[in-house]
Amino acid sequence: MSVYDHTATNRDGSTKQLSDYQGKVLLVVNTATGCGFTPQYEDLERIYAAYRDRGFEILDFPCNQFAGQAPESDDEIHEFCTVKFGTEFPQFRKIEVNGEGADPIFAELATQMPFQGFGKGLKAAALKKLADANNKQFGDKAYIMWNFTKFLIDREGNLVARFEPTASMAEVEKAIEAQL
Repeated sequence: MSVYDHTATNRDGSTKQLSDYQGKVLLVVNTATGCGFTPQYEDLERIYAAYRDRGFEILDFPCNQFAGQAPESDDEIHEFCTVKFGTEFPQFRKIEVNGEGADPIFAELATQMPFQGFGKGLKAAALKKLADANNKQFGDKAYIMWNFTKFLIDREGNLVARFEPTASMAEVEKAIEAQL
């Protein structure tokens, strides 16, 4: 299956065909408003503004499966992101990324490119403990380890990179530039 075979649900409940993004470089990310990584929205918007005219899109999927860090309604999440961070990239309805109700796009992307760790350092070690405790409930369907996991898709719809939330945004941006 290709990323283009999937659909997403817009905040208004309508369906968006991901094939509408064919030919663009995509960054698919699960997000949350109350996460320690929430400030990444600022970098995401900066990157989006810098590259969207070159055929780049960020597809934002809020998720509340990690310590309840996105409890708000879809409209409240959208308002928070646009007011606090000025986000303009597409933001879809809140989804699940793990378990039986996992959105198929995240299950597929994470199966194609499984979790390889959070990296090194105290932050990575602390996050691993939180993620392991949180994701026990999902067993073999714990596809995503924490909020702000990012998947980079090339212009042909191929998954080319996975970035855990601990990856530097400079590294993410460099990979996006390489695809553009």
